Amino acid sequence: MHPLTDLSSNTVSLLGRRLGELNGAVCFLTRLPLPLKKAPPPLSQCIWAFPLVGALVGLVGAGVALLASIATLPDLASAVLALGAMALLTGALHEDALADMADGLGGGRTKERALEIMRDSRVGAFGLVTLILVLGLRAALIAPLVASPWLPPALVAAAAIGRGGAALVLGLLDPARPDGLGATAARPGSGPMAACLILTGAVAGLLFTGGRAAAGALLGGLLVTLWVAWRAWARLGGQTGDIAGAAALLAETGALLGALVLLGGTGP
Repeated sequence: MHPLTDLSSNTVSLLGRRLGELNGAVCFLTRLPLPLKKAPPPLSQCIWAFPLVGALVGLVGAGVALLASIATLPDLASAVLALGAMALLTGALHEDALADMADGLGGGRTKERALEIMRDSRVGAFGLVTLILVLGLRAALIAPLVASPWLPPALVAAAAIGRGGAALVLGLLDPARPDGLGATAARPGSGPMAACLILTGAVAGLLFTGGRAAAGALLGGLLVTLWVAWRAWARLGGQTGDIAGAAALLAETGALLGALVLLGGTGP
């Protein structure tokens, strides 16, 4: 085979694998009706695309908020509708995970009991209160941005950072139990993990044109992610799918908070 033909074939094959991994990440993190192969790539190989899927989710939220603002709805109502659109797109995957994590870590005195509670589909007091507080905080952080040109960059970057946070938790911790999503995902390799972190930083840097807002968003998301990882390690000895999903939502919130603090509330 001619060297150029061989190179072209390898390039097409590599591109096909990357598109398959991107498709797998979209199917896992959202409810978009994309076709999924009968033998999809392992989730650990799709990790690199998590920030890109997060950016898509944030873009949808920003679009809904802008449309609501154009319709002269109050800023807080626009923010709530944006959160609703994002939850609808993801099937409330991360909200459910956050409630489960809060119930498990808040109500379980032992590792075994905490894991048992987290598997229960019912939502307890810890989960309900945590979910209300986090949703309320996210709405309060988004509302001041609705009338600002920073709304799309902030929502897109924060959502990308949140999904990067979920990937980082999977990369830092071993599974807390031998079954479940956390065990199925397995630890991502250094290549996909590095690509995920680079894409997360690139999305934030490009959208905020570098500067302090990007640094604040990345720092806020990182600190929250590390706190979630530490709590999971201390209480459970590792991660679960709920821990990773909760990290996504909490890191997204931390990113919004960090960006707003360094933007001075609504802008530069």
